[in-house]
Formats: sequence, structure tokens, C-alpha cells
Amino acid sequence: MDGDYLKALIVFGALLLSMPLSAAQLDLQLGANSRIWQTEELLKHPQVQTLTVKDDVSYKKDMTYRAVPVAALLGGIKPEDHLQAVALDGFAAELAAAPLLNTQGSRAWLAIEDPAHPWPPLSAGKHSAGPFYLVWTDPQAGNISPEQWPFEVASIKRMAPVAERFPALLPDPALKADDPVNQGFALFQKNCLACHRLNGAGDAQFGPDLNIPYNPTEYFGADFLKRYIRDPQSLRQWPQAKMPGFSAQVLPEEDLQMLVGYLKHMVGRKVKP
Repeated sequence: MDGDYLKALIVFGALLLSMPLSAAQLDLQLGANSRIWQTEELLKHPQVQTLTVKDDVSYKKDMTYRAVPVAALLGGIKPEDHLQAVALDGFAAELAAAPLLNTQGSRAWLAIEDPAHPWPPLSAGKHSAGPFYLVWTDPQAGNISPEQWPFEVASIKRMAPVAERFPALLPDPALKADDPVNQGFALFQKNCLACHRLNGAGDAQFGPDLNIPYNPTEYFGADFLKRYIRDPQSLRQWPQAKMPGFSAQVLPEEDLQMLVGYLKHMVGRKVKP
């Protein structure tokens, strides 16, 4: 590649970065209440407000947004429903509807990036969390995990429950409903399924499969798997690492034990994709 061509590419890239953001659209696929919202419509929503989020999960600092309560956008959705928030890059967060519908305690908000006032990039060379970002106020009250803060959201869809869509994820059906393994399966859906598949099942495009060819409980010794889940960078570091740590506040020790218990259980239930 000659020098002039390289310079032209650099100038063009700088020009793109300097251009103002364009408006975006959010696709809500909710059955009879499906709707496509434009940025301008959401910024004029009757319930939009200026919201300060303390210690934002993605930006690692306090952030102020224009935001609408997610519950105000989910017409016809019931607490027992299941939703999936899909990001522009394919990240798919599995979300129980009940917490999204809360009006007290932990509350979910759709933050809207105004093209006239863009948010900062998430890190050097990266995009912002926009155009739409699902954020929470008082997340500790509901044990909201980092995976429940999807950014660059493009659509929110009502889906069949994970267990129906991906039977290869299911523990032994002979186990009682309240068995710790089944509780661990629920925690896996909440905290892991947005980035990982298991037995080839799931919509994730990011992390490795957690059972094929090997389950992490098969190659992490002693309590190193728990340590890895708590703080991935404490065990291995590389520039493109994306896995967040799960603090005891987000994933209490008893929950972590049940999550690892589910993974151990699934070693005996491998199903090759």
C-alpha cells in the first residue's frame, strides 16, 4: 500500500469520526404492540426525562442520559413474558420481563443518544453505547447483572423462554424444580447466555461454548473458575478481553456456587452441535 493511499484512508477515517451522528430506530417486536421508534420520537416521548446513572456499568463512572422508562415502551408485555434485546453487533441479552416492568426498586430505562449531543466512546477507537442503551437505577435492589445492561441496542423482541428455544441447555428433567442445579440454570441464562453458548445452543456470537468440547469445570482447577468469574483479568489478560467481572454484590457467593454447579452438571449432558 503506497503512502498517498494510506494517508487518504486516514483522512477519510478521521472525517467519518468527525461527522455528526445520524438518527437511529429501535425495533420493538412485541406481537400486537410491535412498533418502530425513531430517535426523535423517543426524545419527545411524554415520559422522557434527564436521568443520572451512578457508576454506569459500561462507562465505569456516573453518566447523565435522556431516558424513557422501559416499562412505558412494553405495551401488552406481562411479567411472565421473556424478551431478548439485540445489539447492532449481534449481542443478544436474554431478559425476563418482570424486572423491566418494575416501577419501584431497580428500574430499567432506555437511554437515547441525541445525535446533536453524542455520548463519549466506550474506549479509545470504540463507538459510544448508543444509539440506545438499557440502563438501570438502583440495580443492587434487584441483583441486576452486567449482562442486563445491553448497549448499541437495535431491537427488543418478545421470545419463547430459553428452555423452549434451546432444549440442549436443560438440566436432567428428573431434578426437582427447586434443585440448586435448576437454580444455577436460571443464573446461567441471566449472566452467561448473552455471550456464551452451551452444547451449541444459544444466540451468542462472542464467548466460547461452555460445554463443547470441554466445560470450564473440566480445566479450571480448585476455585480458579470462581475467581475467573469474579475477576477475569486477575487470571489472564489480553487487550481484546471483553468478559466483565461479577462481583459478590451482583452474583452472591451462594448464586455463584449454584451457577458452577449447573456447569458441572452439564458435563454429563454434552450434546454436540
